[in-house]
Amino acid sequence: MKLLYSIHKYDVFMFTWLINARMHSTLTKASRYISKTGDGQLYLVIIGLLYWSEGFESPFLHAVLLAFLIERPIYFVLKNGLKRNRPQAALQNFRSTITPSDKFSFPSGHTSAAFMMATLLGYYLPPLMILLYCWAALVGFSRVVLGVHFPTDTLVGVILGIGTALFSLGQIVI
Repeated sequence: MKLLYSIHKYDVFMFTWLINARMHSTLTKASRYISKTGDGQLYLVIIGLLYWSEGFESPFLHAVLLAFLIERPIYFVLKNGLKRNRPQAALQNFRSTITPSDKFSFPSGHTSAAFMMATLLGYYLPPLMILLYCWAALVGFSRVVLGVHFPTDTLVGVILGIGTALFSLGQIVI
């Protein structure tokens, strides 16, 4: 229990430092837009384009669909099982910049899905991998800047997203 408390204490420290940084208002404006790219509509467009261009037999499409079929339930079970409060509920006198879509914060679903898609797209489009991971990292960072996640929420989102994508690729490519 001491380890969890220590992690939480560090998490709150990092979160508070970022929220109080001088550049926060500029970051907040950019973060609103970046965060929206991880809301899910982009993933539906990618799935639609894959279906339209390659058909349902596309290994790329199969990998994406399998990854979402695995990642979303794991994310849902973790979030609703662990029930970690979002910063607004956990910290006195703090208000997040945006209203989150649900009550709990751990793990970050935006970050998980962004890293999952970055990994899958990067596998099939290697020249874009660095750009895709930069975008995914910005999605995760934006969630902290907007005050809806602690840093470790996004860190676990990264692990969940990449892990799910790699598992999915292993099942499809083999």
